[in-house]
Amino acid sequence: MALKATEEQVLYANILNKGMLIGLVGLVVTFILYGTGILKPLIPLDQIQNYWVMSVHDYLGASGIHTGWAWLSHLGKGDMLNLLPIAFLSLLTIICYLAILPGLIRKKDTAYVVLAVLEVLVLVLAASGVLKSGGH
Repeated sequence: MALKATEEQVLYANILNKGMLIGLVGLVVTFILYGTGILKPLIPLDQIQNYWVMSVHDYLGASGIHTGWAWLSHLGKGDMLNLLPIAFLSLLTIICYLAILPGLIRKKDTAYVVLAVLEVLVLVLAASGVLKSGGH
């Protein structure tokens, strides 16, 4: 017996697929801007290997980069612009859950509504840096 995907599963998958393609194109474009030197990097390409051997603490100190969302202030630099499509890809799960939420509410599927809302809240809280854990 073949199982059929729900409306929410199909919507989630379609958004995830389109978002993945957008993110992939973004990664390619930002890498080209970085790799070709069209946008100058924060850390020059000829010096990057010196930073690879550093601890995170030393790297942040030597590069002048701050933790958390501070990279947004460096989007004019080629190596920092690469983080934008990565952040977009990271936000896709939140976007997908928010997209399926109206359908779950319309169906009065309380358990899934609660789970979707909790998932969005946990992901937003984690991404916000409020907890000051991990890289934030």
